[in-house]
Amino acid sequence: MNRIIKKFTAFVLLSFYFSITSFAQEDFTKYIDPTIGNVAQFLVPTYPTMHLPNQMIRMFPVKQDYLSDQVEAFPLQVTSHRQAGILQMKVTIGEITNSSWNQKMNIDHDLEVVNPWLYSTYLIDDEIRVSFAPGEKCAIYKIDFPDTGTKNLLIKGSGEMKSAFNKQGTFTFEENVGETSRGLNPVKMTVTVYVYGELRDNNNNLIKDASVNIQNEKCSVSFSNTDPTSVLVKYAVSYISPEQAKINFDKELTNVSFDDLTVSGKKEWEKVINQIEVKGGTEAQRRTFYTSLYRTYERMVDINEGGKYFSGYDGKVHESNRAFFVDDWIWDTYRAQHPLRTILNPQMENDMLNSYTLMYEQSGWMPTFPQVHGNHMCMNSYHSSAIFIDGYRKGLKDYNVEKAYEGIKKNLMEGTFIPWRQGTPRRPIDDFYHENGFFPALHPGEKETEPQMDGFEKRQPVSVTLGISYDFWTLAELAKDLGKSDDYNQFVKKGLDHKNLWDPKHRLFMPKDDKGNWIDIDPKSAGGKGYREYYDENNGWTYAWDVQQDIEGLTQMLGGKKAAENRLDQLFREPLGMKKNDFYVNGSNSTGMVGQFSMGNEPSFHIPYLYNYFGAPWKTQQRTRFLLDVWYKDNIFGIPGDEDGGGMTAFVVFTSMGLYPVTPGLPFYTITSPVFEETTINLTNGKKFTVLAKGASRTKKYIQKALINGKEIDSPFISHKQIMEGGSLELIVDELPNKEWGKNAEIPKYE
Repeated sequence: MNRIIKKFTAFVLLSFYFSITSFAQEDFTKYIDPTIGNVAQFLVPTYPTMHLPNQMIRMFPVKQDYLSDQVEAFPLQVTSHRQAGILQMKVTIGEITNSSWNQKMNIDHDLEVVNPWLYSTYLIDDEIRVSFAPGEKCAIYKIDFPDTGTKNLLIKGSGEMKSAFNKQGTFTFEENVGETSRGLNPVKMTVTVYVYGELRDNNNNLIKDASVNIQNEKCSVSFSNTDPTSVLVKYAVSYISPEQAKINFDKELTNVSFDDLTVSGKKEWEKVINQIEVKGGTEAQRRTFYTSLYRTYERMVDINEGGKYFSGYDGKVHESNRAFFVDDWIWDTYRAQHPLRTILNPQMENDMLNSYTLMYEQSGWMPTFPQVHGNHMCMNSYHSSAIFIDGYRKGLKDYNVEKAYEGIKKNLMEGTFIPWRQGTPRRPIDDFYHENGFFPALHPGEKETEPQMDGFEKRQPVSVTLGISYDFWTLAELAKDLGKSDDYNQFVKKGLDHKNLWDPKHRLFMPKDDKGNWIDIDPKSAGGKGYREYYDENNGWTYAWDVQQDIEGLTQMLGGKKAAENRLDQLFREPLGMKKNDFYVNGSNSTGMVGQFSMGNEPSFHIPYLYNYFGAPWKTQQRTRFLLDVWYKDNIFGIPGDEDGGGMTAFVVFTSMGLYPVTPGLPFYTITSPVFEETTINLTNGKKFTVLAKGASRTKKYIQKALINGKEIDSPFISHKQIMEGGSLELIVDELPNKEWGKNAEIPKYE
């Protein structure tokens, strides 16, 4: 016991060493806390994921959330974001019984070390410390057992798992993972995960002649009293072959100790986290900011293995020296996470656009939720179109642009718009959309007639119409930039389809039936679970603003700038109209509520910035600072909704810096009050862009005037080009709002 406590102390000292190591600048990785948000308000918490930035190997302990003091298992790999990891390992002492396989491991949260590059926890009953360090395609578990008793590793997979242990201390695993698509013609998509590993002691010697028992999906490894008390489980993963797993192992883990891997992992995180330097703000704000930045690097992940990669989109291995990225949920990430990457790492975003294009070539459909095993049909619309027009207009063209355009066009012209069916052929209900410009809704109680429709997800007709309208806008804009005038003239009209569902009576987007008649519902509460019979995860008050591509048109429909401003005020003040416990029966996706505004769901992110378009920028400054202060605390409850692997936390990164990309596809950002007095982005082109707000604080947040590179501007907008050329945005802030600044600014146009 004393020896294990000493080892734990060493880990703490090692972490402390990392936090005080001198750099040319402050090391901001010390502010990362992966436990922030580990308890959800209703749905899914964040996970304390250990990994390197955008790399394949990921791990988080299998348990319900932070409140649980029991770990079910430690996985060897997490293949898809938010999924419980595969090849789940338990560690025990003593005799192995049938109950050992189901027994949970009790922990003490106060004895944990949780960093992206190092995880360590103490199993308080068996007096075992389990530690983990990730590499790119490899990892090491370090397990410190007590001095006495038989020491066991219990590894459990699926019924398809294959495993083998060599008496010389090496082992292999094969495991199939994937999913079966939903709909009339379900397709099973799988990928085989290959593992090569070695059992070694602290001196890097192989541990030979361990006792191994393999029964179907269960594999136990036991060490005798004479074996070392510290066991290193060193392994590498491949999606290509067992031979490639061994190659990955040799490349990353030959003569590499646990501490070596921890140190190198820390350095990889320094590269990306220290790219943004801040001064000012509170420690809590820095913890929230840098933990949010860490979250944005959880996805996508590069699965290229030394010049080749397995693609779940055609089931083949391809040779390429270029990164191949998978694992993305574009419905969430197109809004802020991909635009953030166009600033921080444009080459990586280029590689991701190339990966999407290759996935289209290999499968015949441009993916929307690309996983390692294939496209996961999820949510609605085809928003992969957004990241292409956004990247293209920011100079990212290092991929087959014509092929990407072909895939985007095919999705919208040949694919179905039925939610959770993306990448399946067009149906009669889609013909109705193309002919009439809206997705038809059913009256309350009316029976569904479309056999392809999902029984839980429903039609979502308003959100589908708004989402597809935006996608057609992106297609039209890309067609214009590529000189495809006929396509542009055809699709630009479809980018205005949302107007077909604007109801001037309710001043909201409301559903229509297939006769073109309004369906009179309560837009606050109708539609069942997640309001999916008419909207999706959010009610009509949220979707009233879901037209980023036509803010000027929305302003006109609302009666002009002042009327739009007043309506936006009403959104934040409009009561639920029912008790909270009744609201959350169907509205559990709509968390982080302020009036009818939902901070906890992605379609809301741009909404507080719309004041900049309505002539009241000071209200954007007030709202965004309030929302950060209230809903993004630096504790286990500090995320108001499903974070979705960087989809939500990218909003925090942007907003804390004082910027936000309201319309992906237009290379502009709108301005708000930054959290910090100084924020410097070290751009990959060697230049720096700095946002200055001297004296910024919770009370001193209102912009009095703004200067770009010393030249005063009276507009709450800045271009992507201005950021990437380097320089500074200086914001003079004070305690009271300047209601005239930016009041008459024109919305920037893309020419």
